[in-house]
Amino acid sequence: MNETSRPVEVLLSVSRDAPGTLGAQIEDQLRRAIREGALRSGTRVPSTRDLARQLGISRRVAVDAYAQLAAEGYLVLRQGARPRVSDAAAGATAGETAAAPPRRAPYRFDFRPSEPDVSTFPRQAWLRSLRDALAAMTDADLGYGDPRGVDPLRGALAGYLGRVRGVVADPERVLITCGYCQGLDLVCRTLAQRGARRIAFEDPSFPEQRKLAARAGLDVVGVAVDEQGLRVDELARTGADAVVVTPAHQHPTGVVLSGERRTALLAWLRDSGTIAIDDDYDAEYRYDRAAVGALQGLDPDHVVYAGSASKTLAPALRMGWLVLPPSLLEPMSQGKRLADRQTGRIEQHAFAAFLARGELDRHLRRMRARYRARRDALLEALAEELPDAAVRGISAGLHATVELAADDDEPAILAEIRRRRIALDTMTEHRFGRVDGAPMLLLGYGQLPEASIRPGVRELAEAIRAARAL
Repeated sequence: MNETSRPVEVLLSVSRDAPGTLGAQIEDQLRRAIREGALRSGTRVPSTRDLARQLGISRRVAVDAYAQLAAEGYLVLRQGARPRVSDAAAGATAGETAAAPPRRAPYRFDFRPSEPDVSTFPRQAWLRSLRDALAAMTDADLGYGDPRGVDPLRGALAGYLGRVRGVVADPERVLITCGYCQGLDLVCRTLAQRGARRIAFEDPSFPEQRKLAARAGLDVVGVAVDEQGLRVDELARTGADAVVVTPAHQHPTGVVLSGERRTALLAWLRDSGTIAIDDDYDAEYRYDRAAVGALQGLDPDHVVYAGSASKTLAPALRMGWLVLPPSLLEPMSQGKRLADRQTGRIEQHAFAAFLARGELDRHLRRMRARYRARRDALLEALAEELPDAAVRGISAGLHATVELAADDDEPAILAEIRRRRIALDTMTEHRFGRVDGAPMLLLGYGQLPEASIRPGVRELAEAIRAARAL
């Protein structure tokens, strides 16, 4: 089969009752589509035979219309090849509508936190899981189903989370989402519909999550975090109806919610009849000891457990999960149905097979060793290049929190860092308001190769020294 024998369709219509000949209508519509960018440079269009068939017209009309467009430079016609949009025509018209945005130079060193090393995604194991899932799925499995998710995955997750995170996870209380953010959005909307007015977040915390809560109609308040985690005494004074916490590894400070604070938080939840969302975003990556168990395991009736595959496998997988208190199960299921009916069922079956064969456990063992080596390399480089900087938080996760000198000028340092094309976050970006004290950098090592860490820290240190010299 040659190139021109494969049918291609294009959105055109002609009418004998419309003004102009049939050929003129074809020419006008194709010119407009090319000028407006609907048909881009190099886009293939139907052969004259295909076009005549699609529009129910004589092939001669299509031949003449294409010949006119080729003469004007809109189409390229070659014997034995599919007609296509001319590069010159598409390039000229694109410049008339809008200038292309300038390309940003790539980062030389990317220290953005919470980004995993997606190059290590276990492609072969995932392909095997996908093939096995498709082979085992029935025709009914390919249709719509329970919005909470497929039974095999909810069962596999209940077992996995109970085993590695101490979560009390009956499969009936597991809801599969398209990542953590959708899960949080569903929880916030459900709480708002049930009368909640205010939700608390740790200060500092992810700004995007706070925007989700505000979009759901909830007032957002911040609660300070210190070296023992969330200040529960401050939380009790906010009048919040719910709180989002990262107890196993607070983001971004890196501290762990102490046992005393956990006890106080659970007492507040029971006494006030409120809900906590336990954001267990990277607890699998603890390097100095076993990770602290999930908060949900201590009170499944007042804590929503939230996790995802974004940090452990890849954000592109779009797979998250919630373990819900009984009171939220039905409204959350209905919320998920209204949001998008269901998370991809083929991928759910594949992930269930992936978990059941122990592939996630194997992948995490490999990645813990790799990330720990990167963290060690980062700390060694910091000690050599920035001896006056202090690393805060526990040995865990995908980033280190680095405190600079109290008199350092954060805006000047950031300007110099950007000039040198270094990407990173600061604590200021995660705070609710004005920040006093020393600047704090969040240095991620998840996506930075180990060999690049020392040169990256050296360049970062030079940027800081240059800013100090101003």
